[in-house]
Amino acid sequence: MSNDVYQNPLTDRYAGKEMSYLWSPQYKHSTWRRLWLELARCEQKLGLAITDSQIQAMAAHLDDIDFDKVAEKEKELRHDVMSHIHVFGSLCPEAMPIIHLGATSCFVTDNTELIQMREGLRIIRGKLLKLMEQLADFCDRNKALPTLGFTHFQPAQLTTVGKRFSLYLQDFMLDFERVDEEIGRIPFRSVKGTTGTQASFLELFDGDHAKCRELERSVAAAMGFDRVVAVSGQTYTRKIDYFVLSILSGIAQSAAKMATDIRLLANLKEVEEPFGKKQIGSSAMAYKRNPMRSERVCSLARYVMNLPGNAAMTEATQWFERTLDDSANRRIVLPEAFLATDIILSLLINITDGIQLWPNVIRRRIQAELPFMATENLLMAAVKKGGDRQALHEVIRSHSMAAARRVKEEGADNDLLDRLRNDPAFECIRDEFDSLLDPATFIGRAPEQVAEFLAERIRPLLAAHRAELAAGDDVNV
Repeated sequence: MSNDVYQNPLTDRYAGKEMSYLWSPQYKHSTWRRLWLELARCEQKLGLAITDSQIQAMAAHLDDIDFDKVAEKEKELRHDVMSHIHVFGSLCPEAMPIIHLGATSCFVTDNTELIQMREGLRIIRGKLLKLMEQLADFCDRNKALPTLGFTHFQPAQLTTVGKRFSLYLQDFMLDFERVDEEIGRIPFRSVKGTTGTQASFLELFDGDHAKCRELERSVAAAMGFDRVVAVSGQTYTRKIDYFVLSILSGIAQSAAKMATDIRLLANLKEVEEPFGKKQIGSSAMAYKRNPMRSERVCSLARYVMNLPGNAAMTEATQWFERTLDDSANRRIVLPEAFLATDIILSLLINITDGIQLWPNVIRRRIQAELPFMATENLLMAAVKKGGDRQALHEVIRSHSMAAARRVKEEGADNDLLDRLRNDPAFECIRDEFDSLLDPATFIGRAPEQVAEFLAERIRPLLAAHRAELAAGDDVNV
């Protein structure tokens, strides 16, 4: 690795090996050679004069790519696809006359990108499954642990830790469903020719339209696709890129929401990320435990969330059958979208695997706010014992104002409950105060909602993909 040139931090620092390899020059150009091989095989089956020895020669050199020779050739030809054809042909000279027969550059470039996006989504799907499995276990363990809810980041009714995290889990479930659908929906460009008319193949097959259609289908099938773009110019419609990047943007949105909440909870000291024994939180403030993983998630998510707009512009500005102003842009956008999303999910898997809850802090915050929330329960209980609702309401209002003023002016603890407990108006329920103030009575159906969500939606989804989960994940943080 040279330190004299720019290095991409997505691959140098963060990305997992599997996703990095998928977008590597080796994978890309080995796939080009496989496409040329399958094109030749299918053309031979349909009657073109291609020999078994030519096919065998090509098959023997799918992965041994001399990138230095390709670079030298490209300086001469100024064309990346032709440079690879010449270097490939030098390894199997008898096959050189039939490599790329009837095809245009987009046969290898576009089809390879469709393969990479489909396989990239499969990697993403696997990490989503792992993340959902861990989140599901966390939600289950904490489904009944009361915590203060927030609306507008102001104290609101109680919820539970598990219920709060089930909101993140549901977002990722929705993302997973879109990923799963898109994997099955991505079509293959297959063989279309220079402007999408298949004129070159029609010429090769002496005007036989059926053979052109069969070639298109058989090449797609050989590369693992059962769907083919119905019509195209030279390229497949760049709308497909937009659809895929929109799904990755959705994952980034879900991730940023969860990571932002964890950052806020870390400030409240209720939740902390995993923290290594030797990890340094700040170069100056040695005591700090910054939520750096969640911050990195938000940072990368901000980038991914903005990419669909780029893809939309590319689709909208493709003139007629094609222009080349999409090429340089997509060389950056497609790999980085997948690499960044892969990193985001790896980070969240790491966070959820070792997230630290501090129940005593959570409980203390509840107790600081519960007096105000409990007043309605106390009011109703006293009314049931014969109290005057309006008179009791005025007692609560008066004590609430006094207690709140004491908290704000003196920084003292909230003594509202002690005030009400000792007020003669509430003497009739004094023995019931403790039971009426149990936080578990303020969380509604939160535990049941979590249990039902996991049982009805998440566990069946995970069970259906158990083999994929068992395969493990490639997490690098």
